[in-house]
Parts: sequence; C-alpha cells; structure tokens
Amino acid sequence: MKDRRQWGVGAGVLVLAAVLALGALDIPSAAGYAGVGPNFLPWVVAGGLAVCGVLLLREAFAAARAGAQAPTPPGPVCWRGLGWVSAGLLLNALLVTRLGFVLGCTVLFVCAARGFRLARGGGAPARTVALDTLVGVSLSAPAYWIFTKALGLTLPGLTATGWI
Repeated sequence: MKDRRQWGVGAGVLVLAAVLALGALDIPSAAGYAGVGPNFLPWVVAGGLAVCGVLLLREAFAAARAGAQAPTPPGPVCWRGLGWVSAGLLLNALLVTRLGFVLGCTVLFVCAARGFRLARGGGAPARTVALDTLVGVSLSAPAYWIFTKALGLTLPGLTATGWI
C-alpha cells in the first residue's frame, strides 16, 4: 500500500456507487412505452461507478504490488491557459441564448483548445483556430440535433427552425 490516495479514490467511487444505488431504490421502476422506467439511468450510472471503483482498486493493488513510486507532483499552473478555458466557459454561458447551442459550444471549444495548447507550451496559429472551429461545429451540431430531435429536449437555437 504505497499510495493511500489511490486506494481512497477507488473506495470513494465504490461508496458513491452504493449511495446512488440506495437512492435508485426509492425511484419507481414502472416502465413507460419505451420499456424503460425512471430508475433505469440511476442504476446504469451506479453500475458504471461500481465498475470504475473496482478497476481503480485493482490498479492501486497492481501499483502497490509492483512497488510503483508515488506520482510526481504537477508542474506550475499555466494561468494563460486557465484564463482561455475560463473565458470559454463564461462566453458560452453568456452567448448560448443569443447565438444558439451550436455556435456557443463552438466558441467554448475554440477557447478551451487554445487554453490546452498554451498549457502544453504550444501556440495557436490562425490555421489551428479555423480547424478548431470546424471541429467545434462538427461536435456540437450532432449533439444539438440528438438532444432536440431524438430526445425532445429544448436547447437554444440560432434560428426558429430548430436545425441550427
């Protein structure tokens, strides 16, 4: 047992799974027309957390058995990168109702990508920003359509047609 934090994280995830499973017991299981009841998703999440907890404990056991060293402490904080990621989150919160979900999330993606590049020591030339914009649109547009068209949730759109 070299690093107690690894064991603590695994045990904590297992406890969280157990708490979620106890909460799921109180949710009715009557299935709707799709055959899935309201307690389905909490059970899926509790099961996923339990699997992750067991895997984390297995990794902690394997590291202790191999005599692994404790992880090295992280390097200094990249404040410029943190600022870009934070600005992306704030801009998304401010602009999502005005620009719509797709463009608001694209702005967030571009800012976060630039922040992570700065944290790695890289820059952000114009070509990279254009590529990040394309990737942001290609990730947020399908998410928007899945949530609005398939799941019937209301997300802010740029137009009243519901496609952007």
